[in-house]
Amino acid sequence: MIVIPIKTHKITTEDKDIFIILDKYLPKLKEKSVIAVTSKIISFAQGQAVQTNSIEKEKLIEKEADLLLPRSSSKYDVQFTIKNNILTANAGIDESNANGQYILWPKDVQEVVNEIREYLTKKFNIKFLGVIITDSKATPLRWGVTGMSLAHSGFNALKDYIGEKDLFGREFRFEKLNIADSLAASAVLEMGEGSEKTPIAIIENLPQIEFQDRNPTEEELNSLKIELENDLYEPLLKSVKWEKGEGK
Repeated sequence: MIVIPIKTHKITTEDKDIFIILDKYLPKLKEKSVIAVTSKIISFAQGQAVQTNSIEKEKLIEKEADLLLPRSSSKYDVQFTIKNNILTANAGIDESNANGQYILWPKDVQEVVNEIREYLTKKFNIKFLGVIITDSKATPLRWGVTGMSLAHSGFNALKDYIGEKDLFGREFRFEKLNIADSLAASAVLEMGEGSEKTPIAIIENLPQIEFQDRNPTEEELNSLKIELENDLYEPLLKSVKWEKGEGK
């Protein structure tokens, strides 16, 4: 696998079209490559930004989150939330590299990633291209953030091992490899979290990826999700009293 970060100008809310950005910086793409785009520049293009002096952050989080815990439950003044079936801090709202603004997650993120894939396959006259929209996440009991996928298109996002045998003949009961998150983690490593100005990455040499010349189906998207009561961490997630936000 080869990850190539793409340097851009300092993207802000003045950049109102993600396709203009992609046209400006992407080289000719190869068949069976994956393009990673950080969610922040899509949010900028959509105008998903709120001035920090215009609203209390806690109220904005409540508006964006599907479920949330009180801010007082965290010693770091962080609000634990669930949004779009993702456990995340502050409903994904970010203040880094934001120039005095709260940056929200993109709207209709699956629709956006589908449109990007369709646009780029036509532009470069290729059949197989994967696209992921990335953000970063914290992992319990580990310092540091890693990348995750908010949405994907153009490849099978899960490799299912259930029913197969391991090296010693033991049958897998739960094992599934999340391809989309694995690619996002690799891309975010190269794109960085600071002032690098590399919000796009090209991932090549991916023989293990099952590419698709279409957008994912609803069934495929739903296969990535686990309801809270069926999650491995259900004993922890259900031990707290979640409040409903306005996101759903």
